Formats: sequence, C-alpha cells, structure tokens
Amino acid sequence: MAGEAVTTTWYNVGIVFFVALGSFTYGFNSSIMGTVFGLSSFFDYFNLPQAGSGTGYTSSIEGATNGLYSAGGIFGCLLISRLADAFGRKRAVQLICIICILSAILQAASVHIVMLLVGRFFNGIGTAMMCVIVPLYQSEVSPPSVRGRLVGSHGFLVVVGYNLAAFTGLGSYFATNPQLQWRLPLALQVVAPLVLALGSPMVPESPRWLFENHRNTEAMEVLCNLHSAPGDTDSNAAHAEGEHIRQQLAIDDTQDHSLRAIILRPSYRKRFLMGFYIQFLAQSTGVLVINNYQVILYNGLGLFGYLPLLLYAMYTLWAAFLNWVGSMVVDRFGRVRMLTIGIIGCVLMVSCEAAMVATYGGTSNKIGNGFGVFFLFAFVTFYGSCVDAVSYIYCAELFPTSLRAQGVGFSILGQVIASLIYTLIAPTAFDQVGWRYYLVFIVLPVVGAPLLHFFFIETKGLSLEEIGALFGDHVFNESATPVDFVGALPASEEKKGAEVGISD
Repeated sequence: MAGEAVTTTWYNVGIVFFVALGSFTYGFNSSIMGTVFGLSSFFDYFNLPQAGSGTGYTSSIEGATNGLYSAGGIFGCLLISRLADAFGRKRAVQLICIICILSAILQAASVHIVMLLVGRFFNGIGTAMMCVIVPLYQSEVSPPSVRGRLVGSHGFLVVVGYNLAAFTGLGSYFATNPQLQWRLPLALQVVAPLVLALGSPMVPESPRWLFENHRNTEAMEVLCNLHSAPGDTDSNAAHAEGEHIRQQLAIDDTQDHSLRAIILRPSYRKRFLMGFYIQFLAQSTGVLVINNYQVILYNGLGLFGYLPLLLYAMYTLWAAFLNWVGSMVVDRFGRVRMLTIGIIGCVLMVSCEAAMVATYGGTSNKIGNGFGVFFLFAFVTFYGSCVDAVSYIYCAELFPTSLRAQGVGFSILGQVIASLIYTLIAPTAFDQVGWRYYLVFIVLPVVGAPLLHFFFIETKGLSLEEIGALFGDHVFNESATPVDFVGALPASEEKKGAEVGISD
C-alpha cells in the first residue's frame, strides 16, 4: 500500500493544526450564545425577561438565535462543495474567513435583536463551511498511519473553542460595563478567522486537489514537503504516494459524478448516507442541546450566578482533553468501535441525567443536584473521547477525492439539520415538558447504535484511495500494471450499474 511507507513531518503537523483555527472558529462561534444567554445584561439590553423565566417570548428568541444559526449552516453545507472544488481548499478557507469575520462584527455591533439574528444566520453559513473544509483539507494532507490523529485535531480545536467561549462568558460576567459583558464575547468571534486569514498564504494547497486539476508539479512539491520516510533523501515515498493518487484520480475521472450517479450508484450512495447518518446520530445524543443550554440546565438544578458559567467552563475543558485523548488512540482502536462505544455510553448517561432532573430538578437536594452535574460530565466523557473528533475523522475518509467536498458537506448537513431541529425546539420543550425532552436523546441513539456497529465499514490504516475498495470501487494497484485494479464491484453491483447507465 502506498501509505505504509509514508510518514509525516513537523511541517505537516503544523499546517494541520494551523488550519484547525477554522475548527476553533466553529466551536467558539457555535457555543458563544450559550454563554451570552447566561448574562443578564444581554436580556436587559434587548428588553427581554431573564432566561429560564418561562416566558414564551424569551424562549422563542433563544430558539430563533440558535435556529437561524443552524439554518445558515444548511446553506453553508450546500454551498461549500462548489466553492472548494472550483477555487481550491485554500482559497475556500480564505473566503470563509471573510464571511465569519463580517458576520461576527454584525453581531457584536447589534443595536436591535433582528440585527443580531441576521448576524447569527450569516455566521452559521460561514462556520458550517469551516466545519466541512477543515477536516476535508486535513484528511487530504495527512498520511494514512496517523490520519486519525491529525484530523482529530479538528474535533479537539472545536471543543477548545467551546471551552474558551465558556471562560469568556465567565470572565465577562464580572465586567462592570453591562454592554461590554455581552458585546465582548461576540466580538471575540473575529479573532481566530482573522489570524487564519492572515496566515493562510503560508498554507499549501491540497495536493489531491492540485492533482485533480492537473497541476502535477505543484502537487508533487507539496507532497514532498508534507510527507517523508526516514532516510528517504530523494522523497521516493512521497513520489510513490503522488503517483498512486494520480493514477486513482485517472480512474475516478472515468466515472459519472453527477447527482444522478450519487443517488443510483450503490458505492457512492452508501457513503453519502453513512456520512449523513453518523453526524445526525452524533447530534441525536443531545450533545448540542446540552452544550448550548447548559447554563439553563444548571439553573433548573438550582444553581445560579457565576457557578453555572464556571461549571460549563470546566465541562468544556474536560471535553477538549477527551477529544485529544480520542484522537490519539483512534488509529489503534478503529473508528466504528469507538463510535459505537461512545453512543451507547451517551445513552446511559443521558438516561441517568433525565432521572436526576425528573427527581431533584428545582429542589434544594444538594446530593441529587450534584449527581445531575456528575452525569453531565459523565456524558461528555463518552462523547468527547469516542464520538466527537472520531465522527469528523470517519466522514472525511469515506469519499473519493472528486466527491469529497460534496460528501463531507452532506455529512455535516446531517449535523446541522439535527442541530436545527433539536435546538430550535429546546427552549420551549424545556419550558413545557421539562426532563421528558431527554427521552428523544435516549430513544434515537438506542435504535441507531446497532446499525452503526453491524453495518458500518472500518477505514483505519488505509490511504484515502484504498478506502474505495471497501465499497466496491475500482482501485489502482500500484504493484500491478496501470490497467489492473483491486476492489472490483461484485457481479450483482456491476449489473445494477449497467442498468442505470453507470459504467465502472
């Protein structure tokens, strides 16, 4: 296999982590409203009753703020494939940074709630595209043996963004200027995309995108800089990897990549559905609802003032550490195994949390409320270590280069749609049915985990080009002649392809 002789360099690691500033942008911006909702000065400025007071109008504004952000994310997921394929991964990152910066300025400068909502919508477009392009790019520049570890930096930096948003909210709580309390957190959304935009000229273009666009000399130069093998002074390993990529792209170019082909060709359709399913299932654990409304959840457990903000900050700090741990071991234990364990663990912890809220929520029972806090932390232990970063890694690996932007975009669309559904109704659901809303995040993962365990394909250790063989695609075999392939479709699938006009 081409990837077995290829190792990474510190330059490669540095590039992967620098681009992950986009991941931080997604995490910080997605989470910042959760901390703003914990600041009474925000509600006072816009003449809204305090969060958690049970008033329908405030709940509607909270739901609309997160709902419009997710709605913008849907547009971002649909737009990103054309942007990334037409202009390249690097140029796409630069354009997305501009969207994130301008929409953040609009939010921080808001003088009317509508202005804030518009800013959140466009910020949702930008951050969703960032959530697609970063793991996509990282997967295309990472060697197979450590791809999980490197792409896992996306999930890690996403949660670091959550964490710094939480500490920002905690620090802002003590600000003496009421407007500074909530405007500063929103303004800080500018920092990460601005740094990424300024440093992006130093980032190399994806070698796979360069090969796909017949810029072979540039692509090989990038590969030689990114990858090397011990003692390989002539970069033979990188050249072999480049030839493998080029030959596979030549095979892929003979295939139909239209929407019709994606729908009708079994190997493509399966991957698109798998990516969407993974992200939707991950959100169906309730993770984003718990994250965005955690301050309100703590209020329901009888905790007020700065304490909910401090607990939320510690929660996201723990989650960031666990994402790092998960990314360190995923190349050893495998994607599907870790995802299955994580989903099952989340179900158990949400069940316990629901029981604590149902029994002790709104009471003064310190032991019961303490266990309520404990199970929130236990929940993120499973989610952070086994689901969060791993889900992004898996989705970024599933697709051939020619469909990777579309495929990862469609996968993240599953996350955004689930987030839109769950967060839009969350404030009203907590007001009207309380702890029973948790049942949604118990039933769906219970049904989904067995499907994940028994029907999803493991991808660890393979190059992106070799993964296609797992789905029945023709894959170039570098030890054979250029016309020989491995992973040919079974006869039954070849027949199906012929029936719909798809030639392999």
